[in-house]
Amino acid sequence: MELADLIAPEAIVPRLKVSSKKQALQELAKRAAHLTGLPERTIFEVLSERERLGTTGVGHGVAIPHGKLPQLQRLHALFARLEAPIDFDAIDEQPVDLICVLLAPETAGADHLKALARVSRLLRDRAMCEKLRGADSAEAIHALISESAKSHAA
Repeated sequence: MELADLIAPEAIVPRLKVSSKKQALQELAKRAAHLTGLPERTIFEVLSERERLGTTGVGHGVAIPHGKLPQLQRLHALFARLEAPIDFDAIDEQPVDLICVLLAPETAGADHLKALARVSRLLRDRAMCEKLRGADSAEAIHALISESAKSHAA
């Protein structure tokens, strides 16, 4: 599954206004609940539990919160560009402004890891991150993600 298929335009938040890591996870859990049909609280708890194990703030302004939920039938991803960077306890101690949430079924071992690797590869690309930071609509962000998938496939 390509990232552009995993992150649908309706799963992109181009200007998320939050002031803390907890608030960001709550808002993204709320949006994920609409996409997955699962309770917001359940999603928030899974993401929070993962953060307690260690930060998903991977550095350079990027965080990739993720978790597994037995009720899911397939992988789901959400992407958010924050209006203003927030402290996310990132490994490089820099604030985060790009967040990609990945939710997987309990049974999605290899698929979950492949999706995490794809997201990580996309968001490790500094030039791509700058383009994402400059995009002001869900459609523009989705187009960048789609374009990236095509260029990595070549």
